[in-house]
Amino acid sequence: MHKNKSKLKRYNIPIFIILMLLSICMIFPFVWMFLSAFKTPADVYTYPPKWLPSSFKFDNFAKVFQLIPFGKFYFNTIVTSVTQTFLQIVLSITAAYVFAKLEFPGKKKMYMFVQSAMFIPAVVTVIPLYLMASKVRLVDTYAGIILPQILGVFTTILLISFFQSIPDDLLSASKIDGCGYYRILWNVVIPNSTTAINAAILFAFLSHWKSYMWPLIITNSTHKRTLPVGLKYLVTESSSEYQVMMAAAFMSIIPILIVYIICEKSFTRSLTMTGLKG
Repeated sequence: MHKNKSKLKRYNIPIFIILMLLSICMIFPFVWMFLSAFKTPADVYTYPPKWLPSSFKFDNFAKVFQLIPFGKFYFNTIVTSVTQTFLQIVLSITAAYVFAKLEFPGKKKMYMFVQSAMFIPAVVTVIPLYLMASKVRLVDTYAGIILPQILGVFTTILLISFFQSIPDDLLSASKIDGCGYYRILWNVVIPNSTTAINAAILFAFLSHWKSYMWPLIITNSTHKRTLPVGLKYLVTESSSEYQVMMAAAFMSIIPILIVYIICEKSFTRSLTMTGLKG
């Protein structure tokens, strides 16, 4: 028994070291961004590079709001991302319930069609989506940003794999009690799938928050831009003031960190339980 434990310890040490090095490589850019947000121009361009700023000041954060309408960009991103996430999760839950628990003609073929949509590059759909949005006058509107991006194939398949693990006997018992399809979904399926739903929320919100190409194409006016698009104005307006760019980048990831902290446990648990089955 002791020999087995010692072998496990021996094998785990190299793995632990590799994981630590990879973690440092992933965390380093965020730490550098955070510290650079408080630096002065002299600190940024000094050589050799300085880790810590000479003094922690919030001038860079104030300058972001002076150079660009950062508050408006932030508001636009919150409105569009939250709305897109809500609509995507509602559609994904209902579609996943249908595919996982209901029987209808052509179900397998339709499911294969849904899966195949994951392999279509987003670039291919940009022009058709823009032409359709233009015809219904959605260009440069919140609806134009939101509606074309609310169909999430990945979140649907993630929820399907989780809903399939819910016992059919539980649903049959609910039918005997007089529950219809929607009541079973609301009172049985959703309460038993909160971990997977939270994971889907995390994936959807992150995807919409960092979306760049579609908001750039569908919006024309500055007051409709989102954060990923709006931050590029700093490259022109602030020239090479990297400390200002870092301050703006740091403020832009705060909502993502909040959502991740809230959904992290559910995210980990859902991956363990579903195994990301297709």
